[in-house]
Amino acid sequence: MSESKGENCPQTIVTDEGPIDVPPTPAPSPGLLTTLPTVVRWAVLALVSFVLSGALFLSHIPGALLLGPMAAAILVATNGARLSVHRVPYVIAHSLIGCIIARSLDLETLKAVAHDWPIFLSIVLAVIAASSLLGYLIAKADILPGTTAVWGTSAGAASAMVLMAEAHGADARLVAFMQYLRVVFVATGASIMAAFVFNIEGGAAQVIVWFPPTDWFELGKTVAVALVAAVIGAKLRIPAGTMLLPMVATTTLHILGYITIDLPEWLLALAYGLLGWKIGLSFTRRILRHAASALPQVVGSIVLLMGFCGGLAFLLWWLKGIDPLTAYLATSPGGLDSVAIIAASTPVDMSFVMALQTTRLLLIILIGPAISSFVARRLTVKG
Repeated sequence: MSESKGENCPQTIVTDEGPIDVPPTPAPSPGLLTTLPTVVRWAVLALVSFVLSGALFLSHIPGALLLGPMAAAILVATNGARLSVHRVPYVIAHSLIGCIIARSLDLETLKAVAHDWPIFLSIVLAVIAASSLLGYLIAKADILPGTTAVWGTSAGAASAMVLMAEAHGADARLVAFMQYLRVVFVATGASIMAAFVFNIEGGAAQVIVWFPPTDWFELGKTVAVALVAAVIGAKLRIPAGTMLLPMVATTTLHILGYITIDLPEWLLALAYGLLGWKIGLSFTRRILRHAASALPQVVGSIVLLMGFCGGLAFLLWWLKGIDPLTAYLATSPGGLDSVAIIAASTPVDMSFVMALQTTRLLLIILIGPAISSFVARRLTVKG
């Protein structure tokens, strides 16, 4: 039992040996941005996000539209911005991420999975097992907490893994740090393999039309379905339901031909930016120090997972005669978006690459929670 006389006043703790006065806990010192008006702090965040996103995008860094706002949010958060993203726009961003995943699930992808399902299942389960083992070892070594380590090493779409991790009690900040670090490593490795190992010249840089001609009726239908599904997911309190239900609903209606998922780039940029802000604004200097201290082990786990997936690609080429670059891109451990961009600019079997990547993402979404719970229980029992 304790009695507090104020944040900056001495505290008296009553123990078996009598009352003991302890020094007061100092209030957190204000940062550079703390005294600025709220609207000015938001303006600073938006400006820094735009500059960093533009720099990363022009440098062809994968995930620039999320990494830039996240880095900007971390920068202002650790300098006293004291901002937070409201739940409503955050849920809307969740639903749009579900639509992005649904957009990759077309009939050609599903046919490829159905035709070669034993190969897909074997490869996907092997990658999931390897990433889960790495997560377990990181957690066992007390580098990161159990569920955080498992979701951080999960080889799925980075944005989806962050949302799933948050829904299942992991630290979304550290998961984002691990996931997007791996995205950069994997995308860089895949580009190097294509250019130097397989001597493939990169295609023309993908031109992004930020404000394309838009079928507003189709866009309205897609967004309406996603938002209704997200609200249902939130009301039912389904873990990550604000992403999963929109994904299922829009995928089903898209395949049946009732909606066309055609999301303009400006809308996706807003969704990624909101997610980046939500994650980044929750960072503290202590979390940054923790992430920095875990960096060598996290990088080591990424390199090991990339090497394991490269071995699986070799087996696909050796046993099944699949084109080596196709096999390498198909087995690369995330993220789906960046691998798709590289595959689109190189002469590979695009349907095979996307089918294997998508199958792994869906399986991780389905069994990832069970794996993280299993690892957490094992660590608790051994602890």
